[in-house]
Amino acid sequence: MAIRKIERTPSAYAYPLLIKHLLSSPLTCFPDREIVYRDKSRYTYRILAQRVNKLANLLKSQGVDSGDTVAVMDWDSHRYLECFFAVPMMGAVLHTVNIRLSPEQLLYTINHAEDDVILVNSEFIPLLEAVKDQFKTVKKIIVLTDEDQAPETSLDPAGEYESLMARAGDAFEFEDFDEEAMATLFYTTGTTGPPKGVYFSHRQLVLHTYGLLSSFTTFPSLDLNNADIYMPLTPMFHVHAWGVPYMATMLGMKQVYPGKYEPETILKLVLGEKVTFSHCVPTIIHMLVSSPIVKDLDLSNWKVIIGGAALPKGLCKAALSHKINITSAYGMSETCPLLTAALIKPEMEGVDLDRQVDYRCRTGLPAPNVHLEVADPMGSPLPHDGQSTGEVITRAPWLTQGYLKDPEKSEALWQNGWLHTGDVGFIDEEGYLHITDRIKDVIKTGGEWLSSLELEDIVSQHEAVSEAAIVGVPDEKWGERPLAMVVLKNEFKDKVTEDDLKAFFAQFVEKGTIPKYGIPNRIDFVQSIPKTSVGKINKKDIRKHYES
Repeated sequence: MAIRKIERTPSAYAYPLLIKHLLSSPLTCFPDREIVYRDKSRYTYRILAQRVNKLANLLKSQGVDSGDTVAVMDWDSHRYLECFFAVPMMGAVLHTVNIRLSPEQLLYTINHAEDDVILVNSEFIPLLEAVKDQFKTVKKIIVLTDEDQAPETSLDPAGEYESLMARAGDAFEFEDFDEEAMATLFYTTGTTGPPKGVYFSHRQLVLHTYGLLSSFTTFPSLDLNNADIYMPLTPMFHVHAWGVPYMATMLGMKQVYPGKYEPETILKLVLGEKVTFSHCVPTIIHMLVSSPIVKDLDLSNWKVIIGGAALPKGLCKAALSHKINITSAYGMSETCPLLTAALIKPEMEGVDLDRQVDYRCRTGLPAPNVHLEVADPMGSPLPHDGQSTGEVITRAPWLTQGYLKDPEKSEALWQNGWLHTGDVGFIDEEGYLHITDRIKDVIKTGGEWLSSLELEDIVSQHEAVSEAAIVGVPDEKWGERPLAMVVLKNEFKDKVTEDDLKAFFAQFVEKGTIPKYGIPNRIDFVQSIPKTSVGKINKKDIRKHYES
């Protein structure tokens, strides 16, 4: 078949999808909207653009050129937002460093990414001092601080961020270049082996920004628009804070950056700055709704997207009881991350609380330009009948094309032109995806599969349960049996027993929700549940603990 291509007029401008173009609209429409950092800094979009220029000049003066890699280690801040733009806009690669990695993993990512310059918050200087003698490519270090003066350090820094910014020029000419140029890089930790480098191009990040926009602004259940006031509660090192700062900037939203996550500070900013839109993993919203001061606050204007892990129904009900407009979304580090959002269709508005919770806790409807299927072991798509369960596979214009310098794992991620998520689920007749578990977290007992997520969702609905995690542990007779770790709410400690919770599970056996063998053999009451560096429940560590 012959494809007829358009004819390009010699004088026509071939508009590349570059991150710099995301800044154009707010500077035209909302130049006086604010960017706020805790109680430390407050400036307008006009000043943001000027500081992006200054940062580019600063980096250029330190030898950064197109193709170089600039690493950032900071809390969520206005400085981080400036890096989100200035670094890729000058053709360099932004490496957002996971500040919670072990020293060995931190060193590995810095060397594997071939970082040229590191911008480091003074609080993280000890992390770098411990490994600096093993750097392979790092040439300059710049210190970021909220204090009047940067601390003394053996890192021999090129200077302090604000001091260097003050001396940098206000103007910088950001040239056009190939939209497929790498813009960002970060590392995701898996169950085995060293961290994997995930990277995205300018084109992918711009398209993902429009994907977020079209998904989050078209359903009345979320009703997001440029009058909203945005504060991320997902670390900016983690998948670019899910890419939402790019969308918020393009829309010209007022933005509030909380720095280090502290419940009182977050709630103070939500109320004081009138924040209306955030996103986080379930453990963050759990921390907030569990705070004793939250019961006296009006949070009815706050929309919160939950991702990174399944939203338990018990936590959803707790958030709704505080009038928080809470909604699930789904994606992976490798998918930039947006794949789906659990938005309620207009015709379903006004359904009762239990139906509302059911919809909000689903994995969600695919975002525009996301093609999702559930596939059998041979890779063939299964019917969208609400029952046929398989691995979730996907295609979208913003999926990472591989892992940095790791062709073997890249091919395992991509098979037959589909990105394989490693998640198990089904798609219902309404088009909603339901993730039932990670392939590695499914509990295999007596030849049958149990969903650890479904069991966690059930126990979360008990009035005494604050948090729960369920894993499969080895069993001589059945292969594996479910074991539950449960954190009780303070008022129920020493008042609820293992038998009480098993009896609660039994109610769901009677309803036919789960089989009898879905009741955990053992329920341990604990003070806290292990978490990963990005706040997810760490089932790998839990299994390792019980297996040993």
